[in-house]
Amino acid sequence: MKNKVQYFQALSANRGKHNEIDLGEQIGLDEQKTQAILALLLSENKIKYERKGVCNYSLMKTKKK
Repeated sequence: MKNKVQYFQALSANRGKHNEIDLGEQIGLDEQKTQAILALLLSENKIKYERKGVCNYSLMKTKKK
């Protein structure tokens, strides 16, 4: 899913400056699509619900092997 990858990259670069819905709108997603992508990223353990700045989501830290 191209939008998911694009949103994840935008969220990574966001650093809490914009909320998750505004961030989606900046890359051309409506609120429903943004919410669906957030649900996917949460289920894949790529993000977690944690307030960082004005954004309610942050990236999960990956374990180094």
